[in-house]
Amino acid sequence: MNNIRSTLATVWRIASPYFNSDDKWAGRGLLAAVVIIELASVFLTVLFNRWNNVFYNALQERDQAVFTYQIGYFCVLAAFWIGLKVYQLYLNQWLQIRWRRWMTTRYLGGWLHDANHYRMQLLGDAADNPDQRIADDTQRFVEQTLTLGIGLLSAVVTLASFVFILWGLSNQAPLHLFGKDLAIPGYLVLGALVYAILGTVLTHVIGRPLVDLNFRQQRFEADFRFNLVRTRENAEQIALLHGEPAERTRLLDRFGFVVGNWLDIMQRTKKLTAFTATYSQAAVIFPYVLIAPAYFANKIQLGGMMQTASAFSSVQDSLSFFISAYRTLAEWQSVVARLDGFENSIRGGDALAQRQDIIHVKPTGGDTIDLDDLLVTLPDGKPLLAADGFSLRDNERTLVTGPSGAGKSTLFRAVAGIWPFGRGSVNIPANASLMMLPQRPYLPIGSLHDAVVYPGQAASYDAGRVREVLAAVGLPQLAARLEEEAHWNRMLSLGEQQRLGIARALLHAPQFLFLDEATASLDEPSEAALYRLIAEKLPDTAVVSIGHRSTLDAFHRRNISLVRDGDRFTLRDKVEAAAS
Repeated sequence: MNNIRSTLATVWRIASPYFNSDDKWAGRGLLAAVVIIELASVFLTVLFNRWNNVFYNALQERDQAVFTYQIGYFCVLAAFWIGLKVYQLYLNQWLQIRWRRWMTTRYLGGWLHDANHYRMQLLGDAADNPDQRIADDTQRFVEQTLTLGIGLLSAVVTLASFVFILWGLSNQAPLHLFGKDLAIPGYLVLGALVYAILGTVLTHVIGRPLVDLNFRQQRFEADFRFNLVRTRENAEQIALLHGEPAERTRLLDRFGFVVGNWLDIMQRTKKLTAFTATYSQAAVIFPYVLIAPAYFANKIQLGGMMQTASAFSSVQDSLSFFISAYRTLAEWQSVVARLDGFENSIRGGDALAQRQDIIHVKPTGGDTIDLDDLLVTLPDGKPLLAADGFSLRDNERTLVTGPSGAGKSTLFRAVAGIWPFGRGSVNIPANASLMMLPQRPYLPIGSLHDAVVYPGQAASYDAGRVREVLAAVGLPQLAARLEEEAHWNRMLSLGEQQRLGIARALLHAPQFLFLDEATASLDEPSEAALYRLIAEKLPDTAVVSIGHRSTLDAFHRRNISLVRDGDRFTLRDKVEAAAS
């Protein structure tokens, strides 16, 4: 019971924000329309049930006039039924897509807000495969919540409607055994209730493991799909290392989890299906077994018998809602758990950014980036590097060097405001623009124009200007391909990608440009040409570079070294006169 309450509370927390959002009136209106149509459908079911009595009595009495009239009456009811079901499906699907669009926008906003996706990854929480949670789980949650919610409502209203009918029929045709009438009020209702309760209990006992099995299946499927994508994206490196056998083994191992868990689902589903199919088939004849003695004792006509069977079926179906929807409920519970975990992960990333015992990035009125009492740590709290009273000055070329693992890239992340672990503050000039160029720049799938100007909008950058910049960084052959759409990270060499990164910096002209080995894949003459291009085109930009080549000294007037000091590295400033 506590688990049910917890699940329903979670569903309410996930679902209710939409119906209080800026799209609430459309959402509420569509939901109300779907509910009203469902109630109308139940009313038609009651009319069909009454029709059964009159129609089959007409058959028994060979009354052709009544028979013909009832055929026409049935056609009218059927026409209304068909119209209701068509528009219920249409409005339900309309509500689904609006609700899903709102949830997707909300989750994307929470996930991608202010580098929260990166903090969530650093926390190493259980919210694996956010792509699946946003793309698949939201769709399943909306569809299954509406299906189960409307189904439950229909079951309750149908039960309330037909219990009275079945109770009245129980009085008209009392239980007849061994030639005697047994006065058991509402015995048909009692029979349906006992039958449904026994079926529900047994279904839950047999099918309960499906909840955890479905949860694991979704995780294994998403993990396998994610690793397939990684293999595709790293095809060149795998081919160069001849890693296909190892990759195939690794992927088959991942798929083995999918298969193994699926086999467990098959075994459990087989048992559940065997029981529910038996239960459903027995339910067809069970009402006839109860009412047949009264019929053969001439206590009830054929029409009454058929109406009783129909009413019993409606009551039994309503009471058996849990049985018929069990597999959907199991899948739904796993989807709810995954979305709940994702929301908790989003809140965890946001909470990390609000803590006081982290590195804070603060705006200042100066023109330098100042590191005050800065201690950068690993996520487990182990010290990495420290800096206090250290400044990165405007319009200055600075080279950062040090051994691998000293924390140079992590220092850049702290300055960018995406590495929270540690203490102290990074003070950045208010309204200053910073750009970080890593060793492998990110190039979104789409047109080359979009990829070069990212994260800006293509319409904000003249195509002629972009072609000019491409030629300047040594990629004139790409100037004619601006509108071509492709996966540029796969099509271009790493050196070409790094040239595109420099082109991006020239277009955006940031106040502070951080180059994290952003030219390391180029030969030294090409690297030197790009640094001279930066100095020429961005004379007012402060450039901070991480590099290991001694040739970079010539393009920086300031050299910062990371040297070990006990359990951490510290920054040591060494000013050198060098030719620009």
